[in-house]
Parts: sequence; C-alpha cells; structure tokens
Amino acid sequence: MKLENEELFEQEVEALIKEIHTQYGYDFSGYARASVYRRIKRFLGQKHLQSIEDLRKFLFTDSFFFENFLQEITVNVTEMFRDPTFYKSLRENVLPILSTYPFIKIWDAGCSTGEELFSLAILLEEEGLLGRSKIYATDINQKVLRQAKEGIFSASNMAGYTASYYAAGGKRDFADYYTSNYGNVKFNSSLIKNVVFYPHNLATDTSFNEFHLIVCRNVLIYFNRELQERVYRLFDESLVSLGYLALGKKETLSMSGISNSYDLVDKNNRIYRKTN
Repeated sequence: MKLENEELFEQEVEALIKEIHTQYGYDFSGYARASVYRRIKRFLGQKHLQSIEDLRKFLFTDSFFFENFLQEITVNVTEMFRDPTFYKSLRENVLPILSTYPFIKIWDAGCSTGEELFSLAILLEEEGLLGRSKIYATDINQKVLRQAKEGIFSASNMAGYTASYYAAGGKRDFADYYTSNYGNVKFNSSLIKNVVFYPHNLATDTSFNEFHLIVCRNVLIYFNRELQERVYRLFDESLVSLGYLALGKKETLSMSGISNSYDLVDKNNRIYRKTN
C-alpha cells in the first residue's frame, strides 16, 4: 500500500484512535506510535483497504471485523517457556518463598493466547503449588482470552516448546501435559482449573485484587513512558507487601516512580520484589 502523505495518514490514525475510544472504550493513546502506525498499515494491506476512511466504515459497523483489527493492533507474540532462564529463576527464587503462603494469587497480565499461562501453571504443578494457587489471566482482547481458555496450540511448535521446558528445569515428560490430535495439541484442562479469565485493559482499568506475583512480560515495551508509569503504579497497587513483579527482558523499573519500593531479585530476568 502506498501512502502519498504520511503526515495526513498519521492525523487520520489519531482521529481514528479517539473514535475507537469513544465507541468501544479501548484506549490506544498511550501505545508507542511507530508500532501503531506500522500495524495499521499492515492491517490495511491485509484487508485490501485503500484508506483510513475505508477502514472506519468496517470498524464501526462490523463487530467481528473490529475484533480482527484489535487482534492485529494489540501484540500477541508469545510462546511457551519463552526465555527459559526466566522460568528457572521463578522456580528457584520466587516459588520457594510463595510456597510459605497458604494461598497464592497470581496475575498473568496480557496473557495473550495462553502459552505463558500454561507455562506458569506447569511450573506451579511441578512445585506442588497449583492446587492452592489462583491465577487471573487477563488481556484486552477477548478473542485471545477464548483461545487461551481452550488451551489448543499447533503441534508444529511442540519441539521448540519442549526444549524450552527442559531448559527451564522441567521435571517430567512434557508430553504428559497434553494430547495430540489432527495437527494440534490440547493441554490438560486440569492445569487451568483454578484460572479466572478476565478482560482487562491496562491503559484504562483499575486494580481488581491483591496478588503475590504479577507477571507482565513484553507488553510494556509497546507503551509510551506515560502509560508505562500508569501501569507500574497499577501493579504496585495490586501487589501485596513483599509481592513479586516479573517483567520482560527489555523492561525495567529503574526509571519508574515506584523503583525505590522494589528490590531487584534477578537483574537478567527482570524480577522484582516489593519492599513494603
């Protein structure tokens, strides 16, 4: 797709973002602009649309089309046991402390299609903690939440996921956690029996519980500094005293307004612990 006037395109996108917020309640004003522009251009090309005005006509008349648009604009790049050293660090540095609590509440924020969620559940299962844990799996996109709840993934990814599982300190035969069928695998529903799936918008929604561990990895890199700060404060409000916050490798609390209230547990894997 050729855009004759980049400045006009950006102005039209800004107007569209405001209209989406008004009509649907999704606020993308704090998302990094380069990423938003790039993703909208790609979506226009995929749908063979020539302009933002063409896009508007579909967005505000077809809820299914809007759901597809939402999935493209929000970032859903994920895999099981992504960055195995992170999960190994959770296993060795965080879960032994959480095991001292009678009941554990975990927030998987921006859970996407569920690969991270099932990774966390498997980790808890192997450490004997799944039965007394409740995980709140949230995302802005209800379509990916439904996918996460189904627990169905492509069998073509299993070789890589299996290698990452063992690199993360996996203790069993990874295939014990799923059944294969027609090119897909379905993970055992027992892994998510204590999971609450919940639509939540980090840009606009408030705290809804107190957690011992919040995992939000590779989400904040797509937000501008102002929105990042809002989310950090949201997480701070949502953590119990001495609770843990886990971010992605390119995300850090170091420049945030809450940094003085956290100790760094694992620098390489961006795991923090609240000090009060």
